[in-house]
Amino acid sequence: MSGALVTREDRDGLALLTLNRPDKLNSLTVGMFRELRSHATDLYKDESIGCVVLRGAGKCFSAGHDLADIAEGEAVPSRGWHSETLRLMERLPKPVIAAVHGHCYTGALEVALAADFILAAESARFGDTHAKWALTPIWGMSQRLPRRVGIATAKRLMFTAEMINAAEAFRIGLAEKVVPNAEFDAAIETMARQILANSPFSHAANKRLLEATDARDLDGGLQWEILNCEGVGPDMQTRIGAFMGKPKS
Repeated sequence: MSGALVTREDRDGLALLTLNRPDKLNSLTVGMFRELRSHATDLYKDESIGCVVLRGAGKCFSAGHDLADIAEGEAVPSRGWHSETLRLMERLPKPVIAAVHGHCYTGALEVALAADFILAAESARFGDTHAKWALTPIWGMSQRLPRRVGIATAKRLMFTAEMINAAEAFRIGLAEKVVPNAEFDAAIETMARQILANSPFSHAANKRLLEATDARDLDGGLQWEILNCEGVGPDMQTRIGAFMGKPKS
């Protein structure tokens, strides 16, 4: 496998990013974040890509932040650099799926939460262990987890450091879908192709609308949607024309 810490493979409009330290259960280091940041920056400018999938090589998505790196003291480029890197990925003007199998703990969960949603294999296990190690989140856990699952559930997971399985992650809204392990690769491809079949203009505009109005009051959000509507995309006529030209069944 490539010596890159985060690999990129393009497949007809899909960019597959893979965390690539399988011998270390993809434990997250500054070096991995640097490569993830580089890929995110490149993807902003790449109009050939309409959907991004982030997953892990080997046995799991990621076991989390590399504790050895924490203990030794990391050479972080700037305060908040990890969080900023995840924000760059989160704000990509195209859908981002976190495809999670096996471990997804603490820092890894913060990475997955920066995607638009999580697709989980049955083997997936999630947890926030900051409190177990006398740590506090700095990559976004306190902000994204309650937005995904609600504040009470977020508190339960953060206070107990409980590990939950894929079925429980789906029940609480952390994961959007759970698929059998043997069907995981096919499910990733199918979901990505469903997204790619639709307008990239709409995806980008919808992401901006959802981001801007998250947690606003309903009336304020409705007004924002009206005033900031981006209209129709350049592919609208082509798409409608293709539909109207379909033979009647």
